[in-house]
Amino acid sequence: MLRWGIVSGAKIAREQVIPAILKAEGCRLEAIASRDRSRAETLALHFGAPHAFGSYEAMLESPEVDAVYIPLPTSQHVEWTLKAIEAGKHVLVEKPLALHADQIQPLIEARDRHGVQVAEAFMVRYHPQWLLVRRLIEEGRIGRLRHVQGAFSYHNVDPANMRNQVELGGGALPDIGVYPVVTTRLSTGLEPTRARARIERDPKFGTDIFSECEVDFGAFRLSFYLSTQLAARQTMVFHGTEGFIEVDGAFNAGLYAQAAVHWHDQNHGHAETWRFGAADQYRLQTEAFARAVAGSGEPLFSLEESVLNQRVIDALYASDRDKADAPV
Repeated sequence: MLRWGIVSGAKIAREQVIPAILKAEGCRLEAIASRDRSRAETLALHFGAPHAFGSYEAMLESPEVDAVYIPLPTSQHVEWTLKAIEAGKHVLVEKPLALHADQIQPLIEARDRHGVQVAEAFMVRYHPQWLLVRRLIEEGRIGRLRHVQGAFSYHNVDPANMRNQVELGGGALPDIGVYPVVTTRLSTGLEPTRARARIERDPKFGTDIFSECEVDFGAFRLSFYLSTQLAARQTMVFHGTEGFIEVDGAFNAGLYAQAAVHWHDQNHGHAETWRFGAADQYRLQTEAFARAVAGSGEPLFSLEESVLNQRVIDALYASDRDKADAPV
């Protein structure tokens, strides 16, 4: 039974990950930590956790906790992931793990030194709809893949929200740009070589609020747009010579749309749809993490994978800065 501690009561922890832990096989919610002890106690009482801590450090020192989930602001992810590793804890940390790819290598070295499991919380990695997309592509159901198209947008102009604060790692590319990139990489098994982006920033917040991006995978290209100040939308389309695949509820399944994968043949004479309404990608992620800690050997989203994904985000920023293609 993997005993979980939660580092802060962030919204995603309250609404997604803690409920997933409570439902997950092989997992137990053991503790919640907050810099405000009364808040930690209130959350612990609400969710039935037996322990509450008034500091993150106190929870990391506790022998009652085996693994921690870190949903802090992005700018604090590397710092607290390293502290948790050095305390001997297994770590599931929210995406994006880092603000730059070169920040991740010290975490890899610490992970290997302490022999713990550490994974960036890309819940889409565990959703069966993405396993299906990869299988359909591998089976040749759309022929030769030529283009991937994506979109992810929502509307948030709250100045107090960390997504609108540069110093906390806010912005569209770190928050949601990672998703079209990671799902394309996971679905194709290929890595990009170059990237290009045109980025618009909010004049008051300073964060990137709209991006048009193109990522060259050699055999095909991924193009997508992002925004933190547009009507909510998310979709992914994989277009090949013999057909195409559309993914509904691509990233936040159940929130934007019910998870579904649609396959169409070349001439629209035949189509198939697979629906995944019962799948809880947060629970699946939590259970996979617990099994990995128990020694199952199944792959998680590794820190090495995190480096590869973050390099694409770094390249997109560099492209906008230099007004030219950037190597990944």
